[in-house]
Amino acid sequence: MVQAVPDYEQAGELKIGQVGIANLRVRTLDVARLAAEMEGRVRSAPKLFERAAVILDFGGLADCPDAGAVDALVRGLREAGVMPVGIAYGTTEIEALSRAVGLPLLAKFRASYESAAAAPVGATPVGAASAATAEPAKPQEKAIAAKAAPTPATADGGPGMMQFAPVRSGQQVYAQNRDLTVCAMVGAGAEVIADGSIHIYGALRGRALAGASGQENARIFCREFNAELVAVAGTYKVLEEVPKHLIGKPVQVRLDNGKLLIEELA
Repeated sequence: MVQAVPDYEQAGELKIGQVGIANLRVRTLDVARLAAEMEGRVRSAPKLFERAAVILDFGGLADCPDAGAVDALVRGLREAGVMPVGIAYGTTEIEALSRAVGLPLLAKFRASYESAAAAPVGATPVGAASAATAEPAKPQEKAIAAKAAPTPATADGGPGMMQFAPVRSGQQVYAQNRDLTVCAMVGAGAEVIADGSIHIYGALRGRALAGASGQENARIFCREFNAELVAVAGTYKVLEEVPKHLIGKPVQVRLDNGKLLIEELA
């Protein structure tokens, strides 16, 4: 009698990777107003925000909202065109809230809350995320880790990362706790993220997010500016908001008193 051979092959392979997700920092829990604002973002940049995954961050509120209000917010945001997929980690009340509304907690946000636990609650800009902040990316886009190589230390003493190959649509490169230098183009639909600054010695047609862990002194430099979105420490602009005379030019992107500036390089 022939015995059946057990099948040890897994039906699904689980991998943990970097995925860009937009972080909506709620300053005022006004469902109609929040939905209207998000609908405006979707309308102005549908390629970036339409059906984009969104994390709800209630750390800017004085009190934890109740489940009914959050359910209403989730419905309103879905009607506006985005897809709430989780809640940013915060307090034990936030954890209980996530269970009540059936949305997961994002553990990546835990470090930013714990490091700022003693600071007073305040509003921060809605923006992009990687490890601790957010970034718009459609769920159907698969983040592919592009080949990168370590380089000598950056000016601030931390290790840098160099990306030699073009970063193509659907790919994502993330330089954690360091600067990122891209010696090629960043194509439309691609994403480069760094906790430090980003230097691009080619065309920037996709998304670039510097200061991803909140470093407001981070900057973005590129040789040819056609970015779908740029962000520094979560404050962002999309291409439609950029003055026409800067398109195709070498620029730097920086924060000045909380305002994102895009300036032509000489």
